[in-house]
Amino acid sequence: MNQIEAYIKAIDPKWQAVYSELLEILKEQVPAEFELAWQYEMPTFIVPLSVFPEGYLGRKDEGLPFISLAAQKKHLSLYHMGLMGNKELLNWFQEEYKKQMPTKLNMGKSCIRLTNPKTIPFELLGELASRMSMDEWIGQYERFAVKRNSTS
Repeated sequence: MNQIEAYIKAIDPKWQAVYSELLEILKEQVPAEFELAWQYEMPTFIVPLSVFPEGYLGRKDEGLPFISLAAQKKHLSLYHMGLMGNKELLNWFQEEYKKQMPTKLNMGKSCIRLTNPKTIPFELLGELASRMSMDEWIGQYERFAVKRNSTS
């Protein structure tokens, strides 16, 4: 059993099926160039080092994270790094969420918290995962890295 399978097996039964379904949707919808890896103690779609050898934050042994999916004690967390600094994508997601969901969106800068296993917007999250190409994500990350380096 690999780390991802072991992780899913250890998830609270209340969340296990929903988590597995959402991970499968992400596997289908995240552009194929991204690689599913075990990073930060959770399944994470990354830009492989073969494509972006600079690595995340200059760490040459760590692929650039794009989307991660975690099971917390009381919710699932979908971390979409592309939402930070991409107002167009963020606004699209927030508006679509309002149209499709009766509940208030619960999110931080890149973290979407899903607190009810019966109201997961699977289709919307799949579409969100598909709306940014690897090249777009790398470009956005590089712009952020330049800006970050010029202020430190």
